[in-house]
Amino acid sequence: MEFEPVIGFETHVELAAKSKVFCDTRAEFGGEPNSYVCEVCLGLPGTLPVLNKTSMELSLKVALALNCDIPEVTEFDRKNYYYPDLPKNYQISQEYRPLGRNGAMTILMPGGREKTVGIHNIHLEEDAGKLVHDVYKGRGVSLVDLNRASTSLLEIVSQPDMRSPEEAEAFMETMRSLLRYLEVSDCKMQEGSLRFELNVSMRPKGQKEFGTKVEVKNVGSVRAVLRALDYEMRRQTEILEDGGRVIQETRLWDDERGETRSMRVKEGAKDYRYFPEPDLPPVHIDREYLETLRKDLPELRDAKRKRFVEEYGLPDYDAGVLAAEKAVADFFEECTRLHNAPKVYSNWIMVYILRELGGEDEKEIADLKITPEHLAQLAQILDSGKINQNIAKKVLNKSLQTGDLPEKIIQEKGLEMVSDSGEIEKFVDEVIVEQAGPVEEYKNGKDNTLNFLVGQVMRKSRGKAQPDTVQELLRKKIRGEQP
Repeated sequence: MEFEPVIGFETHVELAAKSKVFCDTRAEFGGEPNSYVCEVCLGLPGTLPVLNKTSMELSLKVALALNCDIPEVTEFDRKNYYYPDLPKNYQISQEYRPLGRNGAMTILMPGGREKTVGIHNIHLEEDAGKLVHDVYKGRGVSLVDLNRASTSLLEIVSQPDMRSPEEAEAFMETMRSLLRYLEVSDCKMQEGSLRFELNVSMRPKGQKEFGTKVEVKNVGSVRAVLRALDYEMRRQTEILEDGGRVIQETRLWDDERGETRSMRVKEGAKDYRYFPEPDLPPVHIDREYLETLRKDLPELRDAKRKRFVEEYGLPDYDAGVLAAEKAVADFFEECTRLHNAPKVYSNWIMVYILRELGGEDEKEIADLKITPEHLAQLAQILDSGKINQNIAKKVLNKSLQTGDLPEKIIQEKGLEMVSDSGEIEKFVDEVIVEQAGPVEEYKNGKDNTLNFLVGQVMRKSRGKAQPDTVQELLRKKIRGEQP
């Protein structure tokens, strides 16, 4: 029997608010353990939470961008459970009246196919702290760092609409791109500000009913999520093929072993004993205020991708790559504003700039040593004929290393094209003498030999001669014509 996966996600986003969601304690990554805490986020007796307006505003922007139904009144609830990094023994969350429901997000698959993934709900809550597992005096210990406790956390719960790892990957990439476009979070997965919790079940292909869902936690990167998904698909399929029953549970991903392991039987809402948060009043969302937020939303990825095709004449693929990250798209547009050469910039950004980004350290384009001014100046020099494409590539690589402007590099390295026709002619004459065999082959009709001869002249000129000029001179001289 052939099985198919049913995949959904709970996306957890730490919002870019300067203070925590219910107190004015600073909210940022790092710091000495337990230094970013106060009486409120520690849940000490006699303290009261106060909702952070910025956190609510950022959350509403996401709800609007995901086309959610936003109620006129939203409320907070207490989610009761005990865990060492939860100082109050409950979490302020939203269960009954979240700030967004029934949304949708379009993901773009390879080949241009679009798929809509439903958004079940969006709710604002407080994050838990962090457990650090270590060894002390030869014994394993777990240390608690509460710096992250009560940080603004937006949870986006998708519908189980994905049916393949490819769709799951497209969802995660699209969601990360959307959140960064909205500038609601830095989305640094290595710092925990974006976390994807995977929900997956298997069912016989063609069956409408869902299988038993398993939630997978502790996945710290897109790559880890995909590995965990692959493992769970195989594990659950083997159980079903053997006539067994998949247990609804929460499992942890062990990245070193490449496997999931059972953490706890999956709780339901009744296990958390949700009840309305008594210390926070209902939040009334003014419709005019909401429309103001809607008007302030930036141009998002799909709209930008389509505009890049129409306005700059870029291929669909190029436009999709450039529009995937807002910072990269802005970099490209600033280049075109300075000097109009969109396809040239597109090629350079995709080949050279993006090569420097990503990786384990997740470099941002703002971290690079070059700016749009570098690319615009290089494109202008290329258009002037002072350098060719090969030299432009060398200059661009040097700029990436040093941060020097192209003009300075070209002058210091003497890379300007040889414009003296007499000097080029001298190189051509030398090659005709030195390469008598290939010259004779060309005379006898082997046209491809001309490319070899051009290459020899370019080598002598250190790549600074114009290939078209070299080719024309070689043709005429070999044929005995006057250049």
